[in-house]
Amino acid sequence: MKYEELLSKAIKEIPESVHERDRFEIPKVLGHIQGNRTIINNFRQIADTLRRNPEHLLKYVLKELATPGNLTRTSLLIGARVPASRINEKIKQYANEFVLCKQCGKPDTKIEKDGAIAHLKCSACGAKYVVRSKI
Repeated sequence: MKYEELLSKAIKEIPESVHERDRFEIPKVLGHIQGNRTIINNFRQIADTLRRNPEHLLKYVLKELATPGNLTRTSLLIGARVPASRINEKIKQYANEFVLCKQCGKPDTKIEKDGAIAHLKCSACGAKYVVRSKI
């Protein structure tokens, strides 16, 4: 067989799943403003979708918004009036820094600590990146 024929045969035998790209969607925040506070009802669901500890995501979002807040069993209470668009923007920034692989773009990553250094390890392509350990 010639090289081109072998190449064509190999391409035909590649499983379809390799070519598929699932679109990773972060849920939009659901909540409301009550007085001078913002209440986000689906914060834990968002953290579950990102496969990250809700406390880690909380710390990042509150620092980026420069507001106080706390996580209850059911929701996130932010001690300021913050539009949902700003919270969504900060969650997207978090995903870009701490969830999505910079090599392949997939969300199949874990944060691993090696002493004082934190790494983002991708289980899809095997890439490993240093990320900030302190938020």
